[in-house]
Amino acid sequence: MLSEAMAPLRADPARSAVLLDIDGVLAPIVRHAEDAHVPEHTRAPLIAVARKYGLVACVSGRRATTARRIVSLGSITYVGNHGAEILRGGATDIELDPEVARWAPQIREFAEAAFSRDVQRLRVRAEDKDVIRAFHWRGVPDEEAAEAAVREIAKRAEETGLVTHWGRKVLEIRPPVDLNKGRGVRTLLGETAVDAALYVGDDTTDLDAFAALRELVSEGALRTALCVGVRSDETPDALEEEADVLVDGPPGVRTLLSTLAA
Repeated sequence: MLSEAMAPLRADPARSAVLLDIDGVLAPIVRHAEDAHVPEHTRAPLIAVARKYGLVACVSGRRATTARRIVSLGSITYVGNHGAEILRGGATDIELDPEVARWAPQIREFAEAAFSRDVQRLRVRAEDKDVIRAFHWRGVPDEEAAEAAVREIAKRAEETGLVTHWGRKVLEIRPPVDLNKGRGVRTLLGETAVDAALYVGDDTTDLDAFAALRELVSEGALRTALCVGVRSDETPDALEEEADVLVDGPPGVRTLLSTLAA
């Protein structure tokens, strides 16, 4: 039962961390990524959790500033671009990982060349995330043709030494460094005195965060960790297998937050 699984966090909120993905977790998945937002009835329990727990943060593949805009809560911390950025609660300046930052010009040059007229005609959408570039094809007129075009982009990126990462109907072009949500989770928890941590995610990119929490427990840096998977029609099998507990969509996450806040 979910409430029982969260008991270690609820027993000592001041020494507990609540870490959440955004898209498909706090915010429902939408056709156009720029339209995503966190509903007010989800923000309300999130605000209550933020006031009660030692660390509350959103860990996203989006830029940290975009993540903050979607959630619309400035008092919590945002880890953006899969660990490359940190935007702390109340801050205005982003802390960018210097190892990642030096690759931004090459990523930009590749992505701008790859976003050809043929790709644009398929209605593929390009997203500029500074040190990461993404290509989305959810909801385009011919998703099969668009995906094939994006796979060609991925092939060319790998041939030039860049890293590709696949999400749900999205390809990301990344620098060739160890960049993932687990990196961001480790950075945050390494700076914060907590004994228990929870991570909530819905996609393959969240598996690295799950792994980071479990490694921190095995290393003795955490006493306990809880990995929560968010179930949907597109839930990857690996996420269901790796999650300690599953909840159903953003409504299930809202219930989770309400339980934490109670």
